[in-house]
Amino acid sequence: MAFTFLVLASFYPAGQRALRYADALASAQGGQLLLLHAHRASLYDPYMFAGEAWRRQELAQDADAAALLRQLAGQLRAPATVELVTDLLPAMLPALTQRYAPALFVLGLPAPGLADAGPLSTAALELLRAAQFPVLLVPEAAAAADLPQRVLIAADPEAFGLAPTSEAATGLLQSLGADFTVAYVSAVEDDAGCARALRAVQDSGLLAPAAAVELRGCLAPDAPTGLLSAAAQVGADLLVLLARSRSYLGELFHRSVTAAVVERSPVPVLLLPVVEADAVPLAADFDRSTA
Repeated sequence: MAFTFLVLASFYPAGQRALRYADALASAQGGQLLLLHAHRASLYDPYMFAGEAWRRQELAQDADAAALLRQLAGQLRAPATVELVTDLLPAMLPALTQRYAPALFVLGLPAPGLADAGPLSTAALELLRAAQFPVLLVPEAAAAADLPQRVLIAADPEAFGLAPTSEAATGLLQSLGADFTVAYVSAVEDDAGCARALRAVQDSGLLAPAAAVELRGCLAPDAPTGLLSAAAQVGADLLVLLARSRSYLGELFHRSVTAAVVERSPVPVLLLPVVEADAVPLAADFDRSTA
């Protein structure tokens, strides 16, 4: 399966870093890129009342930028298409996914993190999170490399299912051939919680049934500290956070906590939307393990 990576493109360092990383992933996977250039990301169309003529006029002023982006696209290893819009809007996201079926939206974030990121990338991240699209955040410390070889998945004991928008990203993860580690952070030792966190990931379909997965419990006073410590210990080159609406991991998607993870992470962070599912009974876990 050929994967498409949608990159929020710009000529600034964060955008260029995201493009290099996405190009490395796409070329290694036989995939393709969509370079999307936008002036703004917002909830409302600023041209709703001004009219399409003003939108076309603004796009016409982007002729030089469009030419430079197409020139840049021709220098990439993976096949790339360029698309320019004035505004990245909620109504536009379903149309983009229908036309290009991207596995991921890729955003570059400048240091020191979300709080000081460019207004476009910050607004785009909030928009994509609200629309439940998977987002790959490429921090300043991340360097373009080959496919990730060691992936750390942050999990909790609650069962979950994959959001429909996460199917392509899940296929990408399964195709990496990487080593996977499931990390569970707690303030005190909780072996039962660790076991259920691993079961939740295995039952979700996030990984292939035959995938070898290591389990790692992390003692830490807060989620970012524990996850980043675990990532360093296993040598992870990709961190996966499950975007769910409640429970322990719901804390990760408060702006300050997400910012702390991304700001301090030396590796890219994948925000993967999931949906709530009925908890797997503990007795069933033992039944399956002893069958």
